[in-house]
Amino acid sequence: MKRRDFLKKSAILAAAAGVGRVPAKAEILGAAENQDFEGKLIVSEPMLQNYAETSVAVVFAVSSLANGFVEVGKAPDLSDARRVMCGGFRTTDIDESVMRIRLTSLEPSTRYYYRIGAHKIKYKDGYNMSVEGTEIRDRIYSFTTAGKDSTAHFCVINDTHSRWESFGPITDKLAALSPSCVIWNGDATNREETIDKQVRIFLNPKIDRKDYASCTPYLLCPGNHDQRGRANRNLEKIWLFRQNEERSSRDWDLGRNFAVRMGDIAMIGLDTGEDKLDTNPRFAGLFNNGAYREAQRLWLEDALKREEISSAPFLVAFCHIPLFDDNPNANPGDVYPDDHDIRYKHGYAAWQRTCFNLWGPLLNEAGCQLVITGHQHIYRYLPSGDGRHWGEIIGGGPDMGYTEKDGVRKEKPESFPTVVDGQIRKGKLEINVFNIVTGKVQETLEFKPRKI
Repeated sequence: MKRRDFLKKSAILAAAAGVGRVPAKAEILGAAENQDFEGKLIVSEPMLQNYAETSVAVVFAVSSLANGFVEVGKAPDLSDARRVMCGGFRTTDIDESVMRIRLTSLEPSTRYYYRIGAHKIKYKDGYNMSVEGTEIRDRIYSFTTAGKDSTAHFCVINDTHSRWESFGPITDKLAALSPSCVIWNGDATNREETIDKQVRIFLNPKIDRKDYASCTPYLLCPGNHDQRGRANRNLEKIWLFRQNEERSSRDWDLGRNFAVRMGDIAMIGLDTGEDKLDTNPRFAGLFNNGAYREAQRLWLEDALKREEISSAPFLVAFCHIPLFDDNPNANPGDVYPDDHDIRYKHGYAAWQRTCFNLWGPLLNEAGCQLVITGHQHIYRYLPSGDGRHWGEIIGGGPDMGYTEKDGVRKEKPESFPTVVDGQIRKGKLEINVFNIVTGKVQETLEFKPRKI
């Protein structure tokens, strides 16, 4: 038996022995190495997006016009698999860059196995089209849906800014920690004008672990940079909106917000939007973040009342720009009309006072213990106080302990990427903040269950 076939068969048998419980770690059945995509129709590993109880999105890149699909089932050998096409009902989707398939009707806290495939499409017009061939990856991946019986373990990354020298070690740490899901807490991008650049950031990053999100589902809380640029204005072309069924019709445009139960943790995702006002002249009146934040307050009020959220012993919220800063010289983001004031060093928001005023009282009332943010590129922890019942983590930035400009290197040990790891241990939420430069735990925090 060939070594590759032996490894695949052994992995399937081992996985089958674990059916009936929720495995703690994700797995890939088949070749352990990343595949060579040269000359292929499918040119990336799949990425799992929008972790939820009964749905998940699978996204991957293609090299030419195609129609993608996912085969998914509970059996490790996919003997019970169903095929789900991209695009939903009416017409399936065809695209020359990205395949986006939404898997629905899943069961909470359940392990699933899947593989990806695509049809190569020749299209001339509405009456002249054909399938020129089909490519199905032999590699089988797995994931576990969210739910009350899922393992309560998340990780948070932020401000990666397509900096591969730091993103590589970040994904290595995530692989070692093997969380149930990862929250990408904003500024994954910079200012992207093309879908090709987005593909390189999310689906084909310049790191060894091309499959970094193939078995670990991701949640996204966009940052200010993630709406800058022509392509980023339509980020849903590479990162799907969440299911409409997860919200009322009033909130269908809030496709980035999430309220997800994972074990004893309720996770709330909010979008702080830009770090500049809509009235800032450089945006030419083409942004509408003020109304967006107000709409999220109504969504948040309803989301916190949902049974699976209100009954969770731990409530953690995620957003990119901090909701509080104790530095009186930090720009609060509401300096009308153009963000500039002599009291503040920078003409952009270091934190969002508007979001604090809109969302803070609701988080307080719900007993939220922790808000995890980013944006400032320096790790900090602000304990509860100043009208907040929740502590606030501000994740680190992309610099690996130094900056370099015009060939001159400047040591900057206070600037390092972080991976925030949250797990339930002995009835408490334990947070370990990993310094990716040193490889050590920068800080450990502990939170007791909230009063329900």
